[in-house]
Amino acid sequence: MAFLIAEVGQAHDGSLGLALSYIDALAETGVDAVKFQVHIADAESSIHEPFRVKFSQQDKSRFNYWKRMGFSLDQWKLIKTRCNERGVEFLASPFSNAAVDLLEEVGVKQYKIGSGEVNNFLLLEKIARTGKPIILSSGMSSFSELDKTVEFLKRREIEFSILQCTTAYPTSPENYGLNVMGELKDRYNVAVGYSDHSAGIETCIAATALGAEILEFHAVFDRRSFGPDAKSSLEIDEISQLVKSVRNIALAQENPGNKEDNSAFKDLKNIFEKSLAVNKDLSVGHILKFNDLEAKKPKGFGIPASEFEKVIGKELKQSLKQWDFLKGENLG
Repeated sequence: MAFLIAEVGQAHDGSLGLALSYIDALAETGVDAVKFQVHIADAESSIHEPFRVKFSQQDKSRFNYWKRMGFSLDQWKLIKTRCNERGVEFLASPFSNAAVDLLEEVGVKQYKIGSGEVNNFLLLEKIARTGKPIILSSGMSSFSELDKTVEFLKRREIEFSILQCTTAYPTSPENYGLNVMGELKDRYNVAVGYSDHSAGIETCIAATALGAEILEFHAVFDRRSFGPDAKSSLEIDEISQLVKSVRNIALAQENPGNKEDNSAFKDLKNIFEKSLAVNKDLSVGHILKFNDLEAKKPKGFGIPASEFEKVIGKELKQSLKQWDFLKGENLG
């Protein structure tokens, strides 16, 4: 069954209260983990970093934005505690070695690596030294780049999984790249999944049917909210629908159909299947033709409709009224 990650990301806009309310709301949807991003501006960025999307009128630079978005160690611990209380795993993406140090103090089971950090071997080394598993988003990486990252992690004997991800906000259908999950599985033989930015539930549903073992999607209370990822996120009610759909698909996959055995449908077959009848009054001695026949419910009141070819050309030894069932004893 797929591991479902709802990413709050920057949707909290630097508000601890809002971050906690996201945990409460997402826990109700049935997701497995609620993910945050840990940005420590001084360690990760500089005043020269450009905005990916110039969405903010209150932050002079993206560096200033990261400054405003940060939480203290005690606040992160409170966020982690709330996740524990609500029965969801606290998951986070670090964007600096300093963020890894912070998350080790907070306590995490595993690490999620964003697409932009796949080639950041300094960060990967820092995480590898914790010995904890890594979920790797492949969004901006070619296979040749991923090969190097995979080899790096294998040499360090770190458990990892890889998500297909298209770094476009929001992602349009022609760019989903759902086929890449299978290619990742074949190439690296690890758990694979899908990290979604499409703002639609159908993408992760399709990924589930194609074998995704991990699903990640951005969460927001309202896509009209302030923030860089709002337009590419799912709203809470949509996440509830998605979770239900994914769980149902998983249940179906765990219970494959068996077309070799249809005994369970015996009673229904007797209701829905049909017996042969005649569609007009016919007299004794009439030679039956195809155009004399109809098939009527239920099964068992006449010759089975599947055997119509056997009666064509047979002579009636009894007269029949229109819509009478045709039985073996009626034939000479």
